Amino acid sequence: MEIKLRDPKLVMKLSKLGSFHQSKLSFLRSFLKEFKDWDYKRDLFDLDENGNGKAVYSLKKNNKTYSLVCFANNISDLERSDRVIATRWDAAFALHDGVPSKMDIDRLHKNVPKQEVGRLSYKELTLSRANKSIRIFNYIVECLSKGKQPDKKKILDVGYLYRTTAVYGSGKFGLADRFRIKNRNEICGPFRLEMMLVYLVRQFTFDQVNHIAKQKNPRDAVELDREICRNLGIGNSTGLGMAPFIINHPILLNNWILSRETSLKKIREIKKVANEDSEIFKIFLKKSIKNISYWNTESEYQKKKIKELYEDLKKLINFLDDNFDFKKNYPFNDLYIWCEKNLKDECIEFAVSMFMEPYDNIINPLIRKMSADEDKFFTIPAQKNIECLRKIIEENYSQIIKIDFSKKENNQNFWFISKNKEEPRLADRYKEQGSELEQPLAIARDIKKLYERISNIKNSLTVGKFLIENNDLRHLVRRVFISEFFPYAEIQDNTIGSQLMPIDMLRLKLSFFGAVKFDPRSDKWLRICMFQGAPLPNELKSLDSGWIYNSIN
Repeated sequence: MEIKLRDPKLVMKLSKLGSFHQSKLSFLRSFLKEFKDWDYKRDLFDLDENGNGKAVYSLKKNNKTYSLVCFANNISDLERSDRVIATRWDAAFALHDGVPSKMDIDRLHKNVPKQEVGRLSYKELTLSRANKSIRIFNYIVECLSKGKQPDKKKILDVGYLYRTTAVYGSGKFGLADRFRIKNRNEICGPFRLEMMLVYLVRQFTFDQVNHIAKQKNPRDAVELDREICRNLGIGNSTGLGMAPFIINHPILLNNWILSRETSLKKIREIKKVANEDSEIFKIFLKKSIKNISYWNTESEYQKKKIKELYEDLKKLINFLDDNFDFKKNYPFNDLYIWCEKNLKDECIEFAVSMFMEPYDNIINPLIRKMSADEDKFFTIPAQKNIECLRKIIEENYSQIIKIDFSKKENNQNFWFISKNKEEPRLADRYKEQGSELEQPLAIARDIKKLYERISNIKNSLTVGKFLIENNDLRHLVRRVFISEFFPYAEIQDNTIGSQLMPIDMLRLKLSFFGAVKFDPRSDKWLRICMFQGAPLPNELKSLDSGWIYNSIN
């Protein structure tokens, strides 16, 4: 039996994309798997009694080494902020290509704590900064210094000691350009170096809290229990800076979504499911319930989604326990169809992620296809005619060209770049100034504009001749021809309408990172947790592929 891929017009709606969850395809999970046989070492740890100073951690295999250089700084509570306009942080980090010399460390010490104001070199691959979750951090220091472990429930409500506020790469602030590293086999998947930085930062947070506790009470202090360490991740505060990425990289977005949709298709096409595979699926599904019960948020919007997910997940588990027979033909196909009929999007997409858990043989080849060399696809087929262009728009953008952009609610917002930090922002066109600085991120509106522009153009006119007189639409013509070959390249929604929930775009990207515990602080920024439940660096060689469902014990 052959199953069709899900229709992009349904999958690529923002409400659907905003219901995605981590899976075996997620970058942090595939990163750990790919680096599990690398040798981990703490090369330098020079902190004072308050935990300020420098440290270096490395992952090494054969003649290749990646080193995280850390700088912990003394800042006041008033200086601690998650906002991008912050200028000081509790700690700052750079991932160095190779083994840093003393001269490198001294150079980085002058620049890394300054972040955007400093300058890095081609030797540095990624850059980040982070702030303590000060209440939890101080609570754990106090407990450890008195010789006792912290209360698990109290710290798992937060789930991390630090949260990052940015992770930069790909040439920003002097970092190595992507062309220098894109052909390295060990980092062929997307965002491998960013995942490596965050993972090693997590270990630094454990070492720092242990060190401060020991300095506070050398005689009685104990180290944080390893099980508790595993149950803590790294937090992150993410705003609108992440949203335009998925619009500006349509081929990469397609490859992420296509891998996910292909895995679902292949799993639904399995005629006979081995008993071992169905058991893995059911065990992990039931384990995930406990993780969801620790998913805390103050957002009423997210509370509703969590409640619906929890109730639907219980319904799914009861259905499996009471009525479902995995021995029949094509059981995952039948189960998926039942999910579509009985569950809401949040749980449907959760189930799609869970379907993948038993199937390394399906997932691993797809992981290798999630990158994109977008430079190869910049050429517009100028020899094709307007009739061809029109047909592609009518087929691939059929819902978008029905939107009436003369209505204020469909044209309400505009995207712009902030002057002080050069970060993407969203504003109300009818209440705020600056729409003349609008960024080209209103793809639905502009595709509609293209469609209207060619409505009275002769079918036989070539695209090349059309663009001579309509050069302002060149980027849109390119997108249309990309969609001909990359079905999941385009969000099938209005990214400037009054109903836009920007956090749907953030969550889409973060789900592929492997984030959990999405915690919206508004419709424009949220907090998440990464690597919660992950093995510690010196445990990687015995990596358990289901670690993410063991994060609460």
